[in-house]
Amino acid sequence: MSRKIKSGLIQLGLPMTEGEGSIDEIVKAMTEKHIPYIEEAGKKGVQILCLQEIFTTPYFCPSQDAKWYATAEAIPDGPTTQLMCEYAKKYNMVIIVPIYERESAGIFYNTAAVIDADGTYLGKYRKNHIPQIAGFWEKFFFRPGNLGYPVFQTAYAKVGVYICYDRHFPDGARCLGLNGAEIVYNPSATVKGLSQYLWELEQPAHAAANGYFMGCINRVGSEAPWNIGEFYGSSYFVNPKGQIFAQASQDKDELLISEFDLDEIDEVRSTWQFYRDRRPETYGRIVDL
Repeated sequence: MSRKIKSGLIQLGLPMTEGEGSIDEIVKAMTEKHIPYIEEAGKKGVQILCLQEIFTTPYFCPSQDAKWYATAEAIPDGPTTQLMCEYAKKYNMVIIVPIYERESAGIFYNTAAVIDADGTYLGKYRKNHIPQIAGFWEKFFFRPGNLGYPVFQTAYAKVGVYICYDRHFPDGARCLGLNGAEIVYNPSATVKGLSQYLWELEQPAHAAANGYFMGCINRVGSEAPWNIGEFYGSSYFVNPKGQIFAQASQDKDELLISEFDLDEIDEVRSTWQFYRDRRPETYGRIVDL
C-alpha cells in the first residue's frame, strides 16, 4: 500500500511595508494575507503545509532595530501558534509555522512550531546556524537553537525542519536523516545575488545524500526600507534522488501543491546504501574544535 502525501508550500510578499503601518499592523496584515492560502490548501486536501521563515513579519534582519523584538511570541501559547492550531484541526492538516519566538525577556529564537493534523502542538525546531554578515544581522535578533534536530511523528509522515541559513550545513541535514525524517522543510528568506545558485544545489544534495524528500520555501518581492534585494521565490519540492519535481514562480504569491509517495524513500535507500555504508568512526574531525 503506497504512502502518498499531498503537501503544500506558501510563498508570499509583504502586503505593506514599514512606513505604511505600525509593526502591529504589518504583523496583522501579513497573517491575514496568509489565511486565504491556508484555507485553499485545506480545501484542496493538503495534508502537510509549510509557511515561509518568520512568516508574520518582514525579514527585518538587515536592520539592527530592537523594535522588532516586540513581534516575538511565545510558542505554543502565543496567538499565532494558537490560531494555526485551529486551522490545522479545521482541515485535518499538519502545519509547520515559522515565527519569531520569545522564550523570556531578551531571549529570542528563529523557530518553527509543528502542529499535528488534529490541532495538537507537537514541538518546535529552533534555527541552529545564525548568520552575522552585512544585510543579515541575525545574531542581533536570534540566539542559536538549543533543541538539536528533532523529528516529529505527525499523522502523515515523520517531519523535520531546517531553517534558511541552516541549508548551507550538511551536518544537521544528516542528523535529521539519522533521526528518521521522511520530509524536511526548509522555510527561508533569501535574495538574488551571492547564494541564489546554491538554492537548487544544496537542498537537492541533502535530499539525495540522506534519502528523504524536502520542501523548500522562499518569499517573494522586495522589502522596504531595507531593499537588500529581491526575494526570488522559486519554492520547490525535491525527491530522495535529488530531483526537483515541482516548483513555484520567482515573483508571484503562490501556494505550491504536490503529491508524492513516501515509499520512494525505501526504493532509493535500497539502491543507494548511504546509511549502511557510513563510517562515523572516521568522522571525528568534523566535531573537533
